[in-house]
Amino acid sequence: MLFPFDDFAGNEILSERDFQDYQSLYLNLYAEFRSMADAEKESINDDVVFEVELIKQVEINVDYILMLVEKYLKKKGSGGDKEIRAAIERAIDGSPSLRNKKDLIEKFVDSVSTNAKVDAEWVAFIAAKKTEELDRIIADEGLKADETKVFVDNAFRDGAIPATGTAITKILPPVSRFSKNNGHGVKKQTVLDKLSAFFDRFFGLI
Repeated sequence: MLFPFDDFAGNEILSERDFQDYQSLYLNLYAEFRSMADAEKESINDDVVFEVELIKQVEINVDYILMLVEKYLKKKGSGGDKEIRAAIERAIDGSPSLRNKKDLIEKFVDSVSTNAKVDAEWVAFIAAKKTEELDRIIADEGLKADETKVFVDNAFRDGAIPATGTAITKILPPVSRFSKNNGHGVKKQTVLDKLSAFFDRFFGLI
């Protein structure tokens, strides 16, 4: 059971598991209030302050998750694997940068064999998923395949999806800038939103 921080006298030392539970709880609340703010078209972030930056100072990274996966594989079938699997889930839920990657990590854990080299398997798995999901965006939006792949590679190299300039327009399908309801602008924003979500999902995983 989780308690508010003010239930503690101030001298207790939280276990790693309790700390991750607190991170997960506060991140869930943060996401919930952000959704409420978006729905109401009015930000309440000034009124509800979450120390997300403080959480990021003790951020769990991919290397830590892969270390847990190696432990999980060694224990698999022995009965001790369930607790390690739960620890993996808690670590992801308590990480601001890994929460939107949870399904990828879980699919990897389910697919990797017990005698695999985890680091190499992870690189191959993420590369395949990255290609699969980008190809789906290209097909769904009718984007120019080669140009889009170069655009995305450059974004991962530079650390961000460029929202301005001519690079984004070069990957779009032909749409008249003078069409009714500004079809070009709508299409551009839709593609940017999808590619930005894709970028956030895969950035930093390899």
